[in-house]
Amino acid sequence: MDPSPGAAGGGPPVPGPCPAAWPAADPDRIADLVPDTVADGAAYGVLTVRAASVRGDAARRGGRPRGDALLTARFGEGDDALLLLALAGGDRTGQEAHRAAHDAVRWITEAVGRSHEQLGEDLRAGRRASLRSGLYRLTDRCLNRLRARGDDLCLLPEEYATAVRCLLIPVDPGCRTRVFFGAGEGGLFRLREGGWQDLDPPRGAPPGPGPRAAAPGGAECPPGSGFRFLAPVGTPGDVLLLCGRGLAEPLRADPSFAGHLARRWEGPRAPGPTAFLEDVQLHPEGGCGDRTAAVVWER
Repeated sequence: MDPSPGAAGGGPPVPGPCPAAWPAADPDRIADLVPDTVADGAAYGVLTVRAASVRGDAARRGGRPRGDALLTARFGEGDDALLLLALAGGDRTGQEAHRAAHDAVRWITEAVGRSHEQLGEDLRAGRRASLRSGLYRLTDRCLNRLRARGDDLCLLPEEYATAVRCLLIPVDPGCRTRVFFGAGEGGLFRLREGGWQDLDPPRGAPPGPGPRAAAPGGAECPPGSGFRFLAPVGTPGDVLLLCGRGLAEPLRADPSFAGHLARRWEGPRAPGPTAFLEDVQLHPEGGCGDRTAAVVWER
């Protein structure tokens, strides 16, 4: 087993503490309660998927809810099916922040589900412009709906807002296009040949050399919008990671932490669900935010 690498601040990656306190419950809003941790996984042909969202240390100590949201879904049957991995969250800690995140993943998943047949046809036909414009409209409607919901609650726009980021993946082994879309902070990384490639550089920053280089085709979005779109092609051996800010920041800032996850996740076999959840709970010393990840292994 690899020794634990050093992390930013001189310590090795550490697991989050056991949950210390539950958030206060409102008997009139029981449906708003969210668990401390969620985990999921699946396998379809050449694809293996693992996903998990873990409440951060600070929220556990303070009895606050997990602010990140995660939702996984399959639409359609057989090789015509599409897999959607959706996550949302941010750095806001207001009492409504977690509700905004969970509304966002639910609404974007509903929208993709209603359009999955057309999206699948566009994917298999390689119609990138149609995919980009269609997913932009879906995302824009979701964010507008969030703003309207915030107005209903008499909240400022920034009090009921969230990042929302998704991966749309065809089950068909003959179609290797993987579509990333969404808006807001987080990360999209590809593990290839033992190293992480950052496919989602900060908005406004030109692609740089090495691990920060953009994927072929680059991130595309309508001018002036916060929409992100990328359609990389998967190859056998690739590992594609979609994550929230709580995992993206240490992956970018701490090479030893990034190397530790690379060694844990490289190779053709995905870890089991329990081992994957243990990996997502790791963080560099001082990291205390929620950690959410959806990972796809290609064979």
